[in-house]
Amino acid sequence: MRARVVVVMGGPSSEREVSIATGQGVVNALQRLGYEARSVDFDGNFVDALRALQPDVVFNALHGPGGEDGRIQGVLDWLDIPYTGSDLLSCALAMDKHLTKKLFSAEGLPTPAWDVFDLNGGSLPLLPGSLDLPLVVKPRGEGSSSGVSIVRTHEEWTNAMVHTAERAHSVLAEEYVEGREFSCGILGDEALPVIEIVPSAEFYTFDAKYAPGGSRHFVPAPIDENLTNRLQTLSLSAHRLLGLRDYSRTDFIVSREGRPYILETNALPGLTPTSLVPDECAALGISYEGLVDRLVQYALARSRGRTTV
Repeated sequence: MRARVVVVMGGPSSEREVSIATGQGVVNALQRLGYEARSVDFDGNFVDALRALQPDVVFNALHGPGGEDGRIQGVLDWLDIPYTGSDLLSCALAMDKHLTKKLFSAEGLPTPAWDVFDLNGGSLPLLPGSLDLPLVVKPRGEGSSSGVSIVRTHEEWTNAMVHTAERAHSVLAEEYVEGREFSCGILGDEALPVIEIVPSAEFYTFDAKYAPGGSRHFVPAPIDENLTNRLQTLSLSAHRLLGLRDYSRTDFIVSREGRPYILETNALPGLTPTSLVPDECAALGISYEGLVDRLVQYALARSRGRTTV
């Protein structure tokens, strides 16, 4: 008999609708694969629902705070239920953009220069003297480009601080690198084909990621073998450095001079119809159902005390 899988989706974050889109896709795929699949929301009834359903595996389809930052992973560890994706510590590290970049920098992995600011003090931070405009401003602990803006003037800096203070306690300001945008996923412990993202907006915004027509994806990316290998190596290095497992996705900007920079690593990539990892898998002949099945099997293998499938 196939395993009983509960897909957790929704939750309270700003990425709730994205999570539901991922979760519904996963539930449909699991049912086509023959699993006994149910879905639950990540709300106050979550623990009681899991105890009633008694799943063999929880498929984590959450996005953003609560789902990617170690909180649900801690709950599932406490309940002793195996789950897809990375563990508590790795998710917490990957979700904290400042700590992630400090690790990248310490290990010699290229990432744009940055500074971080506390928004709890009651006054808005001044432009950092160590960085020049333009800058990319982003909440320290959110994903999917949620709340990200490009700041080119002092007035835009002030506006970005006011806007970010409404949703986050800490903000990261990062050197703006003009160039082409790429992403490379990891499945298991192997790099997937590199994908180039050409957004319809100035950069790969939240809407560009999830709205139909918001971006075009080219996979394999139309770049030479050396750059392809470099991006795949960096993606795998980031995945291993953060201690991630099952799958991840690292996003890059490649400057006009051809230098790659890591923007961030996502511990729980989206699996929506416009998401990147399913596109990369498809380029290798791995269907959406095949991807979902592998993620479930990785979790089941851990529950049986094995690390490979």
